[in-house]
Amino acid sequence: MTTLPPQLPFSDKYDHAHAHAYEKKHRTGLRRRLTTWREIQLARRALHAAGDPESVLDMPCGAGRFWPMLAEHPTRRLLAGDRSPAMLEAARAAADPAVLARFESVRELDAFALDLPDNAVEHILCMRLLHHITQPQDRLRLLAELHRVASRGVTVSLWVDGNVQARRRQRQDARREREYWNRRVVARATIEAEFAQAGFRVRRHFDVLPGWSMWRFYLLDKV
Repeated sequence: MTTLPPQLPFSDKYDHAHAHAYEKKHRTGLRRRLTTWREIQLARRALHAAGDPESVLDMPCGAGRFWPMLAEHPTRRLLAGDRSPAMLEAARAAADPAVLARFESVRELDAFALDLPDNAVEHILCMRLLHHITQPQDRLRLLAELHRVASRGVTVSLWVDGNVQARRRQRQDARREREYWNRRVVARATIEAEFAQAGFRVRRHFDVLPGWSMWRFYLLDKV
């Protein structure tokens, strides 16, 4: 019997107001603009290292920050999904029409139970989701679903330890008590073991700002 996807508290916050604010915030302020530029640069680098896959699913796509970069490959087949209808609406509204036209599908999808066949795309771009998933069993379920749908590999981003920002965040978390943490730093050894358990091999990793930022991108090959 198939179990229902986990219902994570953070998923319900993306109403229309929050979605449109999210789309705008990455374009405001020097720090956020630089972070967005760096994340897009690293995602492009990861896809190039993966062999410039001919088909990519952006999941969750959020406000479509990575769409222009994904569309740079002239023959790439593109799909995008997000659990939030409001976020999909914000992404479509913000997209360049020529870029949006490149997408075969932009629709509501749950990352834990993707409504797609096995090996539907060569590669999945999964940005800014794993750091929200604090329970190991939930991360493993997500990774298993990415493994099922991607024929070659995935690129994921999350918060990892071993840097200045992570140490600061961990000190803050130690002073707070919550039943469910919305975002957590994960030990590199822990997440890399989970990648292996889910059937992936780490090909490369890319740090947004080595030694400082807790954001790390992992390029994973399906094995």
